[in-house]
Amino acid sequence: MSARFIVLEGADGVGKSTQSRLIADWIRSNNVEAIETREPGGTPYGVRIRAILLDQVAPLDARSEALLMAADRAHHLAELVRPALQRGAWVISDRHVPSSLVYQGVARGLGVDEVASINKWATSGTEPDLVVVLDLPDSEVDVRREARGGASDRLELEGDEFHASVRSAYRDLAAKRGWELVDASGEQAEVAERVIALVEARLGRPTSS
Repeated sequence: MSARFIVLEGADGVGKSTQSRLIADWIRSNNVEAIETREPGGTPYGVRIRAILLDQVAPLDARSEALLMAADRAHHLAELVRPALQRGAWVISDRHVPSSLVYQGVARGLGVDEVASINKWATSGTEPDLVVVLDLPDSEVDVRREARGGASDRLELEGDEFHASVRSAYRDLAAKRGWELVDASGEQAEVAERVIALVEARLGRPTSS
């Protein structure tokens, strides 16, 4: 059995959590264990860190935000991701290191290299087998975000310029770092077909043998 670590990325509103569920369902249909998780918040401790990061009342400076993300990531890998991979499961994470490079490195202005160095230490060499960036036209992302209702956390409260810089950074860094861009427009099932086709092409079909 060949374990795999897949990361789904993209701006808020592109459908990462839905695609994570659909991909996990496909993996399980092949009689392979699939773990759906997220960063931050994939463990009980991570839930606490997530609450701090997204608190609308208590503002955080950019460095504190980056360090909390890295702390959550280190714990998440140690407690959930690595044990799952060791027993042969496929892990699908809604966000990972690429989010920090985009949000803190670019949008917060800390610099991609500096944030990458923090995360290199935090991850201790554990790298995803595939990073999929779900991409939508800026106008469609804005429509989806508005359809979800008012901002529910600190990041969603950021202005249009911040969110535009996030989307631009994903596209730019995908080209530089080998992340796979997938068109996230259309019905959820159509997007899932695109993602699954990419996963099969890059990693092969899940197998329990």
